[in-house]
Amino acid sequence: MNEAIQKQVNKGEMLPLMEEFYTIQGEGFHKGTAAYFVRIGGCDVGCHWCDVKESWNANLHPPTETDKIVENAKKYSDTIVVTGGEPLTWDMTLLTTKLKAEGLQTHIETSGAYKLTGVWDWICLSPKKMKLPTNEIYAKADELKMIVYNKDDLRFAEEQAAKVNKDCILYLQPEWSKRDKVIPLIVDYVMQHPKWKVSLQTHKYLNIP
Repeated sequence: MNEAIQKQVNKGEMLPLMEEFYTIQGEGFHKGTAAYFVRIGGCDVGCHWCDVKESWNANLHPPTETDKIVENAKKYSDTIVVTGGEPLTWDMTLLTTKLKAEGLQTHIETSGAYKLTGVWDWICLSPKKMKLPTNEIYAKADELKMIVYNKDDLRFAEEQAAKVNKDCILYLQPEWSKRDKVIPLIVDYVMQHPKWKVSLQTHKYLNIP
């Protein structure tokens, strides 16, 4: 990446765009809702079960002008979900400012491992053991989505739930490849601890992106 482009990326004027697509939100509070997804490349959190490992290396994804991303997004939906990778690797201020100027709802899916930038209508926080969230994001999260791969993840989920604000909605979501094993565990846990809700990756059952 040349220096001029790198400067624009650092300012958020360009972002490493992996993919963008219009689909149905499959997870969490807004599941079943049509939304336009903007997937930004770059992540060093390194979840071994990540289902988009190709998003990790930002250099594989072309730096794309933020104006162009907004132009595409507004054609399809009022709700724009920014995901990754880890979108907070980059400064999200300009992207969200421009989306809001178009009257669009801005949602983010993040591990919270980096400084929170941007103006968001909905923050889905999904903490990872390998790189914990910054303290500031816990107070601002609208939903906490904990991925359950094994029993220890329930302990980690409670640890994280103790840090979020009282209005944050709590979700336990089975890791897809282990779903048959962990769904009974999650169902039992939620019935015993009803402050939690079950989240499923419904888009995978619907066979859509």
